[in-house]
Amino acid sequence: MYKGKKVVVVLPAYNAAKTLEKTYREIPFDLVDEVILCDDHSRDNTAELGRSLGIKHVIVHERNKGYGGNQKSLYNKALEIGGDIVIMLHPDYQYTPKLIPSMVNIIGEELYPVVLGSRILGMGARKGGMPMYKYVANRFLTFTQNTLIHYKLSEYHTGYRAFSREVLQAIDYNRNSDDFVFDNEMLSQIIYAGFDIAEVTCPTKYFDEASSINFRRSMKYGLGVLRVSFNHWLQRTGLGKFEIYRKPGQ
Repeated sequence: MYKGKKVVVVLPAYNAAKTLEKTYREIPFDLVDEVILCDDHSRDNTAELGRSLGIKHVIVHERNKGYGGNQKSLYNKALEIGGDIVIMLHPDYQYTPKLIPSMVNIIGEELYPVVLGSRILGMGARKGGMPMYKYVANRFLTFTQNTLIHYKLSEYHTGYRAFSREVLQAIDYNRNSDDFVFDNEMLSQIIYAGFDIAEVTCPTKYFDEASSINFRRSMKYGLGVLRVSFNHWLQRTGLGKFEIYRKPGQ
């Protein structure tokens, strides 16, 4: 725990057997109370490996629900078991678990309720091998999002995120897409709800075992990001009304 706050790490997994153990072994268990693994109908032994590592909470989807659907299961479970600080860490070892203490400290000290591990601050993305086309797309989309959403982040596309319980309870992330654009819908909801977001510089690694979407899926994701940003602008200016911005239970 951190000052009486329960710390939960959630792992959205799909065919992560080759990297799960390496990721898990670097989690700082002197600080982290619980780990939740969600296996999104993998074709390998991700779930079995998770159990053998001693992960108490292993969720297995009987069908592939997508990256967003995976996160919904994880956050719902994290709230159910009393998580106060919830960190999403990809089990493909693309992001280092060694940043967890810094992210927990920021939320635990009530400096910010949300923390993102940014690959762009410090040029970590290019140093870590991010393909140039993805880097250029990241910069273009982030500029567009900052303009339309009326917020300033170095990037909206990192998969390394930490949230306070208050944030997860205040937004209805279950209304969001089950696809990759879930991440951007969630940030849009958080910003619209008035929560501030901190960023920490995060080194990242691109290698064969690290999960990555192909060019076609990247294009679909990019178009989805633009849609979310434009919808946020319409919602913010009163020109539109969208379900994802409703509070839970409304």
